[in-house]
Amino acid sequence: MNATADKFSRLAALKPARAFPARPAPLRAPNEEDSLAQLLGAGIASNRFGEHLAIRNWFSTPECAEPSSISLDLLSRTNLSRTNPSRANLSHQNDDSLARKTRAALADPSKWLFLDTETTGLAGGTGTYAFLVGLAWWDAGGLQVEQLFMRDFTEEYSLLHELAARVAERPVLFTFNGKTFDWPLLENRFTMTRSIATPKLAAHLDLLHPARALWKLRLGSVRLIELERQVLDAPRLGWRREDDVASSLIPQYYFDFLRGGPAAPMAGIVRHNQMDLRGLAALFGKINELLAAENSADEIDSLDLFGLSRFLQRRGEPDRALSACSQAINAGLPAEFRPKANRDLAQMAAKRGEFARAAELWQAIVADPQDGVHACKRLAIHYERREKNIARAKEFVQLALAKLRRQRAAARDPLAAARLAREEQKFLQRLARIENRSQHSDRPRIKRLLSRNDSLLI
Repeated sequence: MNATADKFSRLAALKPARAFPARPAPLRAPNEEDSLAQLLGAGIASNRFGEHLAIRNWFSTPECAEPSSISLDLLSRTNLSRTNPSRANLSHQNDDSLARKTRAALADPSKWLFLDTETTGLAGGTGTYAFLVGLAWWDAGGLQVEQLFMRDFTEEYSLLHELAARVAERPVLFTFNGKTFDWPLLENRFTMTRSIATPKLAAHLDLLHPARALWKLRLGSVRLIELERQVLDAPRLGWRREDDVASSLIPQYYFDFLRGGPAAPMAGIVRHNQMDLRGLAALFGKINELLAAENSADEIDSLDLFGLSRFLQRRGEPDRALSACSQAINAGLPAEFRPKANRDLAQMAAKRGEFARAAELWQAIVADPQDGVHACKRLAIHYERREKNIARAKEFVQLALAKLRRQRAAARDPLAAARLAREEQKFLQRLARIENRSQHSDRPRIKRLLSRNDSLLI
């Protein structure tokens, strides 16, 4: 290596390993007459499109969560098809290709951005504006929050220009229902400006979907405020929502403000948005912790374990799903969920080739009002095809028919009755086939008996 090349290699070694996003531009202090900015503790942000308000705060909680590669991999996967094996394989191949790109983007937390919006309508549409866009990112071990607020609709271009710059710096988005509402709404607003390009995302993780899978069984509602109360332990994190603004009232409060109404409700909306951002960051930490744990039975509710098992099944992790489902049952899963858990265990056992174990689990479900008919079907298939026990298979088909007839007699909904009748017809066809097969299998035995009797008569 010559001296010049050596000099350049030593200079390259001094470069930082990772490019850090630039700090937001300084804000201008508001005038004394700007009562709204004074009320919100905001500064004036300016760019070539004009001005808007920006509120910046740093919070020590929730603390920065060290991301697990296991949890990021699971969150970035899509659901695998369970109905068509060939499509499932194709889906898995596409999943792997997509996951590789997503994992590369997710590997750098300095590129992450938590986002939540407050809008002029909850239904979306071209006439809906995002008048407050809340952004947050990890910084110095805590959470840096920046909220972009437009005092009237003329400040939208300025706000969107600033948002585009933030997303360009941190293109990995974390939201709560953001894939359905927040981001499509913002994409629409960018398009309608005709002058500000929609920023490209490297990855977008919507935490509503894993939260629903993990906690809906226990909580019913998985609204962020419920997750804060029941899952995130908000008092430990040091925040409360006693005076929170109801989301349904936010559009009306903003319209009242635009018409010259009081500015005080805007402060409540800004606090609401701050809490949503902090809750979103804390939620990621909780999901990250739960998905990364190999043995997760300690101090976890049995329903949460069952939800985790189902989430892992859909993400193509059968071994961990089986373990979590077994742990849920052992932890005292409520009686109404046990048949569903046993059904999942039976299906997983069958996929692993443990057919005797699957049949044992189906036997435990036969009496269940919801899954009993399906259990009879699986047992009939097992005894007909694997055990070659035609008589036993016939017993379970007849039991399923008796259950279906009772359900059809009690059904008050014509559509439900029609569905039960169709299912009954399928079982009758199965019964006819089994009886026909039984007769064919009996013919050689009868022939042998007749020939033996003939020989005795000679």
